[in-house]
Amino acid sequence: MEPISFQVDSSRYRHWEVNKDGQRMRIHMSVDPAFPLREGYDLKLNSYDLGVDIELADIVRRLRFEHPEITSLVISSSHEQVFCSGANIHMLGISSHSWKVNFCKFTNETRCELEDWAAQADVRSICAVTGPCAGGGYELALACDEIWLIDDGNSAVSLPETPLLGVLPGTGGLTRLVDKRKVRRDRADVFCTLAEGFKGKRALEWGLVDTVAPRSRFDDQLKQHLDQIEADRPGRLERKGISLGPIEVSEVDGVRSSSTLSVAYKAEQRTAEITIDVPPVADAPTTLEQIHEAGDCFWPLRFTRELEDALLDLRVNRNGIGLALIKTTGNLDDIQGWDQVLVENKGDWFVDQILHLMSHVIQRLERTSCSFFALIEQGSCFGGSMLEIALACDRIYILDEQGVEVQRSKMNEGLLPMTTDITRCQCRLLGEPNLLEQTMGNYNRLDASSAEKFGLVTEALDEFDYEDMVPVAIEERVSLSPDSLTGMEANLRFAGPENLKSKVFGRLSAWQNWIFIRPNATGPNGALTLYGRPERPDFAWDRV
Repeated sequence: MEPISFQVDSSRYRHWEVNKDGQRMRIHMSVDPAFPLREGYDLKLNSYDLGVDIELADIVRRLRFEHPEITSLVISSSHEQVFCSGANIHMLGISSHSWKVNFCKFTNETRCELEDWAAQADVRSICAVTGPCAGGGYELALACDEIWLIDDGNSAVSLPETPLLGVLPGTGGLTRLVDKRKVRRDRADVFCTLAEGFKGKRALEWGLVDTVAPRSRFDDQLKQHLDQIEADRPGRLERKGISLGPIEVSEVDGVRSSSTLSVAYKAEQRTAEITIDVPPVADAPTTLEQIHEAGDCFWPLRFTRELEDALLDLRVNRNGIGLALIKTTGNLDDIQGWDQVLVENKGDWFVDQILHLMSHVIQRLERTSCSFFALIEQGSCFGGSMLEIALACDRIYILDEQGVEVQRSKMNEGLLPMTTDITRCQCRLLGEPNLLEQTMGNYNRLDASSAEKFGLVTEALDEFDYEDMVPVAIEERVSLSPDSLTGMEANLRFAGPENLKSKVFGRLSAWQNWIFIRPNATGPNGALTLYGRPERPDFAWDRV
């Protein structure tokens, strides 16, 4: 099977049309049914698969960096009969369990990034629903700030997964209904069990949409609304966007390399070794003018994009890998210098978007179904943002030798929050508030024993123990059941408070994954298996 690439650009979109009018952006969903990502199904009625969502993710990413001047985003459909019928059912029916789960996870992350970007950039996102909007289509609408529904007797919103397919909405629909839109749970219960959904005034009265207008007035009302949004957000026209070029990747003898990191795969051992190379900071741009001029070659941005590409490749193309070992090479002064450039220029739209993207990518690591160990050795530079990547790992081993040190910075105190909006140190030291207080503001270099004392590493080991115990820990990890590890990691990584995003991902892992393999959904007589056929599903009626 050909590996999936997550790289695309606007000249190669098959499923979306992007139109810019001054400070307003409009993207039309225009899915080409003849170009699914894989063979075996057609993308009819604006249904989507991973390929459609890879393009949407690229659009959102380019909005983040290439169009800082815009004030509004409207998502609509160019299909005459439907807005979006959701994830392609036949694609789901023929896909493996791991493919379905990774598909749902990626689409979730795309919608979360849409919400994050719109909030951080103060861009109003509006979904203009003309035609039936079902399942994943309505979940995309729910990720927008506002939902406008045309009142024409045909257009409706619905989440038909439970009554039609025996599964759940896979991209946060249930959680966004009650947590984001604050729809009453009894009304949400009714709505989610009616396959036809709600139209017009009832959808508005129940809080499922924000505005309803007849076809004759829909476009004019929306234009007036966009005019007001633009008037409320002056002073953006002078912003100049940053073009995002392709990520150059090569693979030779099992080592996948880009300009800032390499991933050495050992398939027979089910491990991968991710080595991040931090360059000298001496020639780093220091002024905003220089940072903007560097554009997508600015190292923090380039590294973040390349790490994300490596993580997505690991998820989708290498799901036999059970453990990724993360190492760094470089100097602590250099990584602290790169971080300081970001800290000193925080408040600039470009720098702020880089920080938000870094947060998004480190969160992707935590949500990846793979174990991660950070190994801090001679020549490592786990400081600031690199230390944050280590803190996202399941374990951190440090060699207790002279010259092996870690170092906290302001990057570890809220600039790169977890999915749950707390810092990784807060998550790590939930039961040790005194220790957490001692680490705050402590930016001194810490040797192995001090790092262990402050709770920043799992174990500090001398040379002999390190050489003996780390290989044993690696061997032991990859020998364990990958299913139980996935469940264990998803529970342990997110200690502390919950928010909307953590509920979406946590409940997806815990429930949708389980429902996807239950006979009531995917058995020979399950609802998902029989969709589109005359036979009725045969349910096992026992509650589990």
